[in-house]
Amino acid sequence: MASDTELTPTSYIDHHLTNLTTQVKEGSFWVLHVDTLVTSIILGIISFGFIWLVVRKATPGVPSKRQAFVELAVEFIDNEVKNTFHGNRHVFVAPTALTIFVWVLMMNSMDILPIDILAWIYEHAFGLHNWRSVPTTDINTTFALALSVWFLMIFFSIKVKGFGGWMHELFCTPFGKNPLLWILNLLFNFIEYVSKPLSHSLRLFGNIYAGEIIFLLLGMWAATGVSGAIFGAILGAGWAIFHILIVTLQAFIFMMLTVVYISMAHESH
Repeated sequence: MASDTELTPTSYIDHHLTNLTTQVKEGSFWVLHVDTLVTSIILGIISFGFIWLVVRKATPGVPSKRQAFVELAVEFIDNEVKNTFHGNRHVFVAPTALTIFVWVLMMNSMDILPIDILAWIYEHAFGLHNWRSVPTTDINTTFALALSVWFLMIFFSIKVKGFGGWMHELFCTPFGKNPLLWILNLLFNFIEYVSKPLSHSLRLFGNIYAGEIIFLLLGMWAATGVSGAIFGAILGAGWAIFHILIVTLQAFIFMMLTVVYISMAHESH
């Protein structure tokens, strides 16, 4: 981190967690987080480009290591979807689940890379003082993904049950069809609908953001001297190993909640 001011924990953390932004329109309060968008798109192209290349060259005989890896991932997601989703749109849900799992896993995995080295590269190679490397530490990313799933859930609810059936479900479940209970039913369902994208997005964001903060604190400790560098390196390595489990688990949980929510949209109460 290049700075002429005295390095403090607050300035160090703010530096690494400040987004590179640009206004959508001059004078508008709408801003784009350029680093989040660019990193997410690049990771998507790399991951799905790799899968596409492997699938394109797949052979029916003995698979290569890359083909076996992709087949293992696809079969794993497909089996999880089959165990959770029992509707007739498996051909859509399974690829959606695979897309979400791979993309979220790739975005989460950026948290494992050395943040100070990345910051040095961004600043000295590209002249970018602020660049947030982990898209899922940006709450806009997790909310965008969760809202996309939320809109899919509403779309399938209306598609499967019809608009009338969906409205009937909103006003008549879970407490009954009595008109006196319509407001209570609607309030209950409103809370359920609002809580789903909130919990879906904040769970992923909170875990990855907390992991990033711990890495930053360990980095600050490593800068305090020789002993701090030694203990910081040891604890940082240990946390990185543990964090591999966290980033994978959070991607899996986000994917499974997506499948569960879409499956619930196909069910009648």
